[in-house]
Amino acid sequence: MRTLRIAATALIVCTALVACGGQDAGDGIAAPTPTGVSPVTELPTPDPTGAVPSPSDPLDPTAPVTPRTDKTRGLPKPTATAEMTLTGRIESGVEPGCLLLDGYLLLGGDRDVLAAGASVTVTGQPTPDVLTTCQQGTPFKVSSARRS
Repeated sequence: MRTLRIAATALIVCTALVACGGQDAGDGIAAPTPTGVSPVTELPTPDPTGAVPSPSDPLDPTAPVTPRTDKTRGLPKPTATAEMTLTGRIESGVEPGCLLLDGYLLLGGDRDVLAAGASVTVTGQPTPDVLTTCQQGTPFKVSSARRS
């Protein structure tokens, strides 16, 4: 009896999938959506004049991106790589081995000095384009660190 139920359920599911899969079959022209607009079925062709899309073009993957803000601190994400000094107490990140200071993820530096809970002064450069596994803070490459 159980096998019969499973077989019947499988048959119903397969029939439904086949019916759904065949809806767009036919002349190769997509049917209009409920809004009356046909769905896009191909990518736009490049401009034959060779014009470059404007930076505000949402379809241009090379367009400049507006800097985000760090939602936990409201600080703008730095775009310059000028050296700066941070002072404060180091916090542990949500991932193991990740250390944060004032919304910055500390990369490198002496780990004997840089430890969770330590009050430190660090000098280095923000590196917002560096990818990390810590998933929080703006990456900050430490060039020197001392306890304060």
